Amino acid sequence: MSGPGRHGPLGRLGRWSATHFGIVAILWAAAVIALGVFAPQVEHALSGAGWEDTGSESVAARDMVHRAFDGNDSSSVMVVVSSADHVMGDPAFGETVARVEALLAGDDAIASVTPPDAASGTVSADGHTAIVMGAAAEDPTGMVRAVDGLKGDLADAAGPGMRVDVTGASGMWSDFNAANRDAMLKSELISWPVTLAILVLAFGALVAAGLPLLLTIMSLGASAGSLVLLAQIFDVSIWAMNFALMFALALGIDYALFIVVRFRAALFGSKMSPADAAATAMDTAGKAVLFSGVTVLVALSAVMLVPSPAFRSMALGVMLSVVFVLAAALTLLPAVLAKLGTRVNRLSLPWVRSGEHRSARFARWGERIWAHPLRYGVPALAVLLLLAAPVVGLRTGMPSITVVPENDQSRVGYGVVTEAFGPGAPGQLQIVGPADAMDRARTVVEADAGIAAAMPPQAGAEGLALVRAVPVVDPSDPELGATVDRLRTELPAGVLVGGAAAENHDLEAALGEYTPVVMAVVLGLGFLLMLFAFRAPLVALIGVVTSLLALGAAFGVGRLIFQEGNLEGILGFTSQGFLNAWGPVFFFAMIFAISMDYTVFLVSSAKEHWERSGDAREALVGGIAHTGRVIVAAAAVMVAVFFTFALSGPLPPKEMGIILGVAVLVDALLVRLVVMPVLLRLVGRAAWWTPAWLERALPEVRFGH
Repeated sequence: MSGPGRHGPLGRLGRWSATHFGIVAILWAAAVIALGVFAPQVEHALSGAGWEDTGSESVAARDMVHRAFDGNDSSSVMVVVSSADHVMGDPAFGETVARVEALLAGDDAIASVTPPDAASGTVSADGHTAIVMGAAAEDPTGMVRAVDGLKGDLADAAGPGMRVDVTGASGMWSDFNAANRDAMLKSELISWPVTLAILVLAFGALVAAGLPLLLTIMSLGASAGSLVLLAQIFDVSIWAMNFALMFALALGIDYALFIVVRFRAALFGSKMSPADAAATAMDTAGKAVLFSGVTVLVALSAVMLVPSPAFRSMALGVMLSVVFVLAAALTLLPAVLAKLGTRVNRLSLPWVRSGEHRSARFARWGERIWAHPLRYGVPALAVLLLLAAPVVGLRTGMPSITVVPENDQSRVGYGVVTEAFGPGAPGQLQIVGPADAMDRARTVVEADAGIAAAMPPQAGAEGLALVRAVPVVDPSDPELGATVDRLRTELPAGVLVGGAAAENHDLEAALGEYTPVVMAVVLGLGFLLMLFAFRAPLVALIGVVTSLLALGAAFGVGRLIFQEGNLEGILGFTSQGFLNAWGPVFFFAMIFAISMDYTVFLVSSAKEHWERSGDAREALVGGIAHTGRVIVAAAAVMVAVFFTFALSGPLPPKEMGIILGVAVLVDALLVRLVVMPVLLRLVGRAAWWTPAWLERALPEVRFGH
């Protein structure tokens, strides 16, 4: 018999939840309702901006321009009025410009309106294009929201033969966010039925398959509401919700799979009562889930080191979803499982055996690896290294206008401005500083080979002056970054270089600086957590190092597809010639988190067998036999979810979906079920060796029951 005294803390929590279903259900219902009531506001509450290095020179320049020049900073609204039939001065053209100016002036987010003026370079030489500027009365996030509300009316303001498009940084983020929301919705509609189908096959019963979705829905509602509340305090990127959705679905399914399988084994295989089965599942699988969740949280917390509001809020959004998924898995799930009891297998498939926990097929696979480790390990390693080889030539850059759908206003307006004013016009630089230094500054700017034109200094408040400079190259061209760096070394002291293009350049530089730091922190903390959980240095080292194989393979494939342009037609994108610069740091943390998820499941089961038998062979074979099917099923769901995001929407979600999907696929099939078991086989009993000093320093964590 199993009783409360034989269980550890998590087992006792599982038993309590199992025997107090009403209290657990009421508490969760109250939490989800209290937070979920805010969830419908998430799309409007979250930010579309925040892609900046908060401590950079360009952000300081933007703040100076905002204060001293009535909001005419990089987040100002740029409205492009164009016509193939009319020119500036024609009545039809003038009437459209007047309507645009009136709409801008009537919006509280616009501090002032600057009409087109040939002298200031906002009317093209042929007169067919003019730019109306709406100065920013709010921060960049507020200006993106302002464009959301303005762009429809501005487009309608175009008279016959005229066109009006909103472009610039605020216009681009508005269009990108809208396209991204549509893509996410489309992906969700595809992924949910696919997920349910895979879960039914994995669990063999419709009722059991519905439990991961219950966890996901509850966790998503709570995390979405939490993000809305946090958005009242500071900017939270709309991407935080996107990533939270993916991770809540992926991890909710992972954790539910692991716990439900153990519950059913205890209930049907060991003939325990529902409460005892829930406690046993939590003592074993629940412990692995807890360590997995903590590892995910630690990996994502390292992203907070990047000094960018978008990055920090994205990491925060995912961490919130993980916290809610963990809480639901450790409390709500055992309560529901115990309440269901034998009904958990309702509507089961014909071939399902209720108490089946150890897979004979994966046990045979474990036996093969033990008998012939190199026969399987060498080819798997070769495939992984082959996939990872293209990483050597990987290039990154900040997203260009091509991430916006072709027919959206910001991209159309961008093209019109480029054609009318030159390739560098959309990436205009703002050089700001003390008024007495700006004549000299303009001379330096005009003399630079990377600058096509520089406007005369414009006097502002606080003793400052502003020079607007048009680069020679497109904003996404790496040469523009070199121009910015060169100007900063040559301009007089106190003169700053800003503008949207400079902000992108500074963020890219910050990412280059912080990415190695984040990677080192993630790997180091991951090793320490594995060491704490399993008290086995070699196991911890193998788990962390092998995760790099999946990462390398994913980015190698990412380079072949997105940098080199392979599969452009099938996936529906235009290659920028590089991967988006934010990808390496954030994807690294996410891939490592998912990889450690599977590692903890496999190793915790192997250690459970080691604790029982003291036999390295039984630990390896038993670990694979008890987790192989769960890992494959969980990976199948994750791959399906991630790949659906690659089928629709702008380029960044495609990059995210393909790279994460490939990472999960190779990690589950090649790394966790081949390479890592092979390494455990080769090191044998030494894998579980614990130095005497470590035994004394760390508490004992047992995964057996």
